[in-house]
Amino acid sequence: MLAKCKTCAVVGLNGLIVEVEVDILPGLPAFNIVGLPDAAVKEASERVRSAIRNAGCEFPMRRITVNLAPADHRKAGPAYDLPIAVALLVSSGQIEDVPRSSIFLGELSLDGTLRHTNGILPMVAVAREEGMQRVFVPAPDANEAALVDGVETIPVSSLGQLLHHLNGGPRISPAASDIAADTNGFVSADDCRGGVDIADIRGQEHAKRAIEVAAAGGHNLLMSGPPGSGKTLLARSLPSILPRLTQDEALEVTKIFSISGLLPSSSPLINRRPFRSPHYTISNAGLVGGGRIPRPGEITLSHRGVLFLDELPEFGHTVLEVLRQPIEDKVVTISRAQGTVTFPANFMLVAAMNPCPCGFAGDPGKQCVCSPSQVTRYSKRISGPLMDRIDLFVEVPRVEYEKLTRPPETDTSARTRDRIEAARLVQARRFEGTGLITNSEMGPVEVWEYCKVDDAAAGLLRMATSRLHLSARAFHRVLKLARTIADLGGAENVEAPHLAEALQYRPAEQTA
Repeated sequence: MLAKCKTCAVVGLNGLIVEVEVDILPGLPAFNIVGLPDAAVKEASERVRSAIRNAGCEFPMRRITVNLAPADHRKAGPAYDLPIAVALLVSSGQIEDVPRSSIFLGELSLDGTLRHTNGILPMVAVAREEGMQRVFVPAPDANEAALVDGVETIPVSSLGQLLHHLNGGPRISPAASDIAADTNGFVSADDCRGGVDIADIRGQEHAKRAIEVAAAGGHNLLMSGPPGSGKTLLARSLPSILPRLTQDEALEVTKIFSISGLLPSSSPLINRRPFRSPHYTISNAGLVGGGRIPRPGEITLSHRGVLFLDELPEFGHTVLEVLRQPIEDKVVTISRAQGTVTFPANFMLVAAMNPCPCGFAGDPGKQCVCSPSQVTRYSKRISGPLMDRIDLFVEVPRVEYEKLTRPPETDTSARTRDRIEAARLVQARRFEGTGLITNSEMGPVEVWEYCKVDDAAAGLLRMATSRLHLSARAFHRVLKLARTIADLGGAENVEAPHLAEALQYRPAEQTA
């Protein structure tokens, strides 16, 4: 008897409906799975066999053929265990039938219980898009699946429990979502601050202002200074001042972490902006993603958050150069023989570096021991095109004793974050309906529309473009940065003081 039920596959960050067909025929006992399965899917035969028997059901000792359609898409992972078992029980007459508007997802253990499965959120999302009415998911993943509205989520603890539910026995109660947001659309979270409180960082007022501007507009930032001046500490304070995620952003980030298997079991929804800090020995694939079956890399895991690269010149040259296209396009496309996958990569790049190999070039308190050629070679490890994609360049000098010993600042991370969220709300109203979220995402058309300057600012911009030899990209980045500074100040148009501050953040060699 032929039986069918539906499940989902994950392709990149998106789901794909897969139909599981099971046919039981006379002949010698066999269990064959076709439809481009990987090793984990092929091994489902043994898990399903043991799970069915331990659930108190009869496993048919006949020739069993399982087809996963469409057959031209590779199937990976153990999420096919439950739909294969359900279709097999329907085919053998132990389950009457399953509604065609239902989706089954989950990995089976040998005793029939369901385990946590990666990628539940994107699979449930595609089920809703395809008009499915309900999804059966492992009980540990029910809260994650319930984040998707419009689909009834049924949490299943074991195959035996599901068998009784489908055959008219005790019903399984649907799971409900507990996602909450305030009136401005930000996701509610008690732990959204995190990180180092900016009030605990002594001195470095100029650098604190720079990271506030960067966080308000999602701009890229590079800090340079001697060892121990506080560059890493300043970067670690970013999670405490970044604006809370909106509902759409939280679901987008949660989908990425779900597919990567990094979603915390204690929280089905990511309610804090990602802060990723890979070591400088990372490979190209680790940074941008890749593999035989492409998986997200660090730039995708930092989507809607921060990618912090400490000791920037120590990263490999090719590793840094692969950042150039994602910084501009906000996506990364990975092509393999099996197909092409596009991952989102709208992140805020924050980097820190020493001015020279010994770290003390330009430091008035300690003499640099590097030769001029060594300093030049060290700085040239970062290419000009990559530097041109950075909005703010900040010098972080040594902190003096008087500043180290004075009381903490009164301007806390909570107050700073309130100002940043106010600026982000201004940007949200400005870009409503355009798909843009922050000023850093503006293209040339949006720059000319939203970054209007007065006469004084226009004259300053003309002079700066000529004297600093700004490229077209740097010209637009200065305007976008000035627009963010104006938003923080509550100004309607970009004025000369806003533009002057934006120009202060250009590289020192350009402003000399």
